Amino acid sequence: MKLLENKTALITGATRGIGKGIALTFAKQGANVAFTYSSSVEAAKELEKELESYGIKARGYQSNAANYEAAQELAANVLKEFGTIDVLINNAGITKDNLLMRISEEDFDSVIEVNLKSVFNLTKAVIRPMMKQRAGSIINMSSVVGLKGNAGQANYAASKAGIIGFSKSVALELGSRNIRSNVIAPGFIETEMTAALPEETVKEWRSGIPLKRGGTPEDVANACVFLASDMSSYITGQTLSVDGGMLT
Repeated sequence: MKLLENKTALITGATRGIGKGIALTFAKQGANVAFTYSSSVEAAKELEKELESYGIKARGYQSNAANYEAAQELAANVLKEFGTIDVLINNAGITKDNLLMRISEEDFDSVIEVNLKSVFNLTKAVIRPMMKQRAGSIINMSSVVGLKGNAGQANYAASKAGIIGFSKSVALELGSRNIRSNVIAPGFIETEMTAALPEETVKEWRSGIPLKRGGTPEDVANACVFLASDMSSYITGQTLSVDGGMLT
């Protein structure tokens, strides 16, 4: 029995890393997948094919989640194509790390816009259809950094902490319509981005984690499957840390 059979999920930023892991895991669990990407048309086409090989419907949309109008248009297009949006996963995000003394206003604004405002844009775009169908699961990707802060990432930490406050408020507002809003806070997840780090740094990270390893995109994706499925039908307004015990 597939846990997400007949559900349609919209996932932002899905052509690599955690987003790609979520898209593939959802397809394996029977969900139809609409996903966004920012630039690589080729990677998007490849992912479409890979997802379709699991016998589900998949479609990539080039869309900038940080743009309000673009987010509304995206939701309308997905609804037209798929009929419903049952699950929204706000995963798109960027980093522009620097010490506060050196962060430019532009680098602060762009991180808030892509990481936090995009969550507002897309949630706003899907809540009407979700309210009509009286069901929906919104899953927002925060970070361990949003829970504890990190030197050199004041902009990123602010955006990821903001997601938690936003998600709790949405849970309170939309619970009576059977729309759930939860957060996942990944820790050190090994992706293409972390592969560029020096091996010594990665070893140091791993040794500081109680489970003694970095997480995989699948680890995060499995938590998303739980929150997207009916198995978590009585869970809303929560933050689930997928961090190997890093914050314990």
